[in-house]
Amino acid sequence: MSFHKQPPLESLLPQLKTWFDSELGAELLQAEMEMVERVISTLFGVHLAQFSVDSRIQLFKESPVSHCFSVIPKIELGIPENTIVADNAAIPLAHESVDVVVLHHALDFTHSPHQVLREASRILRPGGHVIIVGFNPLSYWGAYKWLWRKKEGAPWCGHFISHKRLSDWLKLLELTELKHLSGYYRLPLENSKWRRRFSYFGGGARRWPGHNGAFSVLLARKDIAGMTPIRSGWGLRRLITLPVAEPSTRGSLRKSRESS
Repeated sequence: MSFHKQPPLESLLPQLKTWFDSELGAELLQAEMEMVERVISTLFGVHLAQFSVDSRIQLFKESPVSHCFSVIPKIELGIPENTIVADNAAIPLAHESVDVVVLHHALDFTHSPHQVLREASRILRPGGHVIIVGFNPLSYWGAYKWLWRKKEGAPWCGHFISHKRLSDWLKLLELTELKHLSGYYRLPLENSKWRRRFSYFGGGARRWPGHNGAFSVLLARKDIAGMTPIRSGWGLRRLITLPVAEPSTRGSLRKSRESS
């Protein structure tokens, strides 16, 4: 399954940082963070790994998971302590060692998106969850990218992977899709005045059937045969541990019964 050739990721990282610092990039990022926070706050576990293209962005601030860290492809000055530097397609983590994986545009900017998703599935524990955040081709942004096919700069050189293709990959990796969301319906105009002036386009796209926002958020769970996963989210009750008699106590009770 082939994708268009991208510039080397090392050269794209500074471009992506600059774009996320722009007004348009900051607006999109804020919408992504708000949507991901609503999803991630319902997922529990011990370890959470976020595959990032910008080391400054952390989508796990609202996560109840006790240990959260980022995986970035290149070492940088000033990166947080809870950061691993590694290729997203070959993560140096043990099999089934992470409870939640967040892919923030990690599939959009890589030479092998399917391999990155495979690595996320490999390190995910049974019953664990993966959140995929990526650009949506069925949106104004996807249309803009299609019209400017020769545009090589970030973020337009991203893969913009369709929901149908992602769903097929999830099935192949035995990941069960639980939720598909979409957000940010404004036109991809750099000038904020023009974005506000054409805001009615966003209202129209929001009312259309389907998911037509600039980005998509997919939530999936890793299931295995014969496993009944614990439901995550609101309404999850605390498990009660029933008291069990110690073996020595059970032995003394048995002896007392036999003597009587």
